[in-house]
Amino acid sequence: MGDPHRIGVVGLGVISRAYLETLADHPAVTVAAVADLDADRAAAVAAGLPGAEAVGVERLFARPDIQTVLNLTIPAAHAEIALGAIAGGKGVYLEKPLAATFEAARSIMDHAAVAGVRVGCAPDTVLGTGTQTARAALDSGLIGRPLSATAVMVTPGHERWHPHPDFYYRAGGGPLLDMGPYYVTALVHLLGPVRAVVGAASRLRDGRVIGSGPRAGERIPVEVASHVTGVLEHANGALATITTSFDGVATTAAPIEVQGETGTLAVPDPNAFAGEVRHFALGGNAWHALVPAAGYAAGARGVGLLDLVTADGQRPPRASGELALHVLEVMTALLRSAGEGRRIELATAAERPVPVPLTPAAEWKA
Repeated sequence: MGDPHRIGVVGLGVISRAYLETLADHPAVTVAAVADLDADRAAAVAAGLPGAEAVGVERLFARPDIQTVLNLTIPAAHAEIALGAIAGGKGVYLEKPLAATFEAARSIMDHAAVAGVRVGCAPDTVLGTGTQTARAALDSGLIGRPLSATAVMVTPGHERWHPHPDFYYRAGGGPLLDMGPYYVTALVHLLGPVRAVVGAASRLRDGRVIGSGPRAGERIPVEVASHVTGVLEHANGALATITTSFDGVATTAAPIEVQGETGTLAVPDPNAFAGEVRHFALGGNAWHALVPAAGYAAGARGVGLLDLVTADGQRPPRASGELALHVLEVMTALLRSAGEGRRIELATAAERPVPVPLTPAAEWKA
């Protein structure tokens, strides 16, 4: 292995802790610099990372030793930070979604292509043993030709636990853009790219009350649809129905189910790396759990970035910007379809990512 790939992190909110736990001691990377709007927070984080320096964002972009910027800002800032990193000649890996709008996301990809740098994007949870074991089962023909799928995410809303939930209910937020990336990305891994969508959406109420933290009891406006459902027409002919909601309370539905000619697969939560994959065979009388057979075992946030920087041109990165752009187009097209009342054909067609073989934690962490 050569010198570690040097990372600069922009945005040090809650999710950054999970990433830094994965990256801080990994031999393939070095966190060389961190930046945040809160300079004190950046200094505190840098103090816990040997060799890291707390710097301003512009200085981070200008540092010649930084090879990739890990962009963990809120969605509304994704494009600005990504374009700044790319202008500095750096690759970028972003938290999901790729950007708050499809147009901004496409701009990121266009600028990266001109600059000759790589773009990667979460979610990388789908690279764990849950989704990847289900994909391996599908690819082996366990349920025959896949015909349809369902994807369901229902929660009362993040304001119950998040102390500053405003961005979940503004443009670029909502249940689909917030949680949909996990489900749509998993569906693309399982069934391939999407060619067209039909959507419908609603908003249960115009305001929410923050339930925790220093602003508990404060009412915030809801500016976006809080319940979105739709149908995804996959290029292979399969139809997937997706529901994402900040209005419901609970559901008994599997996070994802895939129905085939000779069986059904129940797929675990794509917001987690692991989970039980269950199979019901045609003519059978019970569900049976599958032994994990693929994916990064004991995966953790940041494995997608490691996958990106260790690809070394030998294979496409699995958590790629191209995939994230396609997923974002699926979601924004669903919202457009809901508003315009029509079927929308997509302009992007990402390749199904390379599958992840079963990779023990000791191997991918080494």
